[in-house]
Amino acid sequence: MICRILLLIILTSCVSGSFVVNVTQTCYQAEENHNITLEWTFTTKPDRSTKTLNILCELFISNNNVSVLYHVHEGVEVSESQDEKFSGRVQSDKDALREGRIRLQLSRLRTDDSGLYLCEVNTDYGFSVGRCRLNVTGEMSETLKHEVRSSQRRLAAAKTKQSSLKGTANHIGHICHMREKMICRILLLIILTSCVSGSFVVNVTQTSYQAEENHNITLE
Repeated sequence: MICRILLLIILTSCVSGSFVVNVTQTCYQAEENHNITLEWTFTTKPDRSTKTLNILCELFISNNNVSVLYHVHEGVEVSESQDEKFSGRVQSDKDALREGRIRLQLSRLRTDDSGLYLCEVNTDYGFSVGRCRLNVTGEMSETLKHEVRSSQRRLAAAKTKQSSLKGTANHIGHICHMREKMICRILLLIILTSCVSGSFVVNVTQTSYQAEENHNITLE
């Protein structure tokens, strides 16, 4: 299989003229049981009949494991060539084919659909190969999805709580700072008062006053 791939690459690079097969994406990523569309484009000539068109798209998985995905011989699809694993899961766009586009929708993806896909296009005016890679990952179970969502909610709640605690700590720090400033001011007043020379004194008539809300009082 490796020799065949190398041969195709060498032949493609050696083909003269402007006939080219390109891929829309070089790498596709999808989940199990989902659908995906693989797409190649090739050079067309309006004056050429589709009867000269031959297409072979295959999945190369390992050295001895090759599966035919799509086969067109002289402009006609050959469903009998398709590998059993792809049976009923591949849908081609015939209108796109006339425009030089090979669009193959692969449904109900399986993890063993992963691998290298090569699409050979052979006409009476050129030959070329386009290749892309598909990686299908296992679908996440409902239990695992629930656990992931729960973890995300717990993380969001922890971040909110952390932000709240940080705000509270900042507020407490501000209050403590204000109280420290007030205590320092009172101590400074006491020290200054005790340092004043002479007999000049400020006294209070009462050291403590008691009153009710909305009443009046005189401090003296």
